Amino acid sequence: MPSSDRPLVSLTVAGIARRGDAYLLVEERIRGQRYLNQPAGHVEPGETLLDAVIREVREETRFGFEPTGLLGIYHDNPGQGRRVLRVAIIGEIDDEPDDQPLDSGIIAARFMDRATLENAEIPHRSPFVTAAIRDFEQGYCYPLDLLHSIR
Repeated sequence: MPSSDRPLVSLTVAGIARRGDAYLLVEERIRGQRYLNQPAGHVEPGETLLDAVIREVREETRFGFEPTGLLGIYHDNPGQGRRVLRVAIIGEIDDEPDDQPLDSGIIAARFMDRATLENAEIPHRSPFVTAAIRDFEQGYCYPLDLLHSIR
């Protein structure tokens, strides 16, 4: 297959954390538009999936994050545009965030219950947001040892 025909994939991670009935989310600004998302981002070269999710949650929310389970692996393959593979990881967060500034583009870290999120005026960054919450509430949780890093 010619290299121009190979699919382009972005490998991302998302941290799924809940306190009571509310999920940890971020409000972010992308190209001038506000969106809601889980704390999430790209896996950097040399990072494991777990290293990446711990870093992303801290950078975007200032909460420490301890991974506890694998929620799922989500693939978006639109007819055009970038294809995304997102690994959603469940975890526990610290009681309080640290006092460092939020990552560039992040407006605020927020806790929202499912109903508030579903009825929010701010659009979701992608269908991954509600898919992950739906799967979490259905009890999906797999052992972290399913994730292997080969360096």
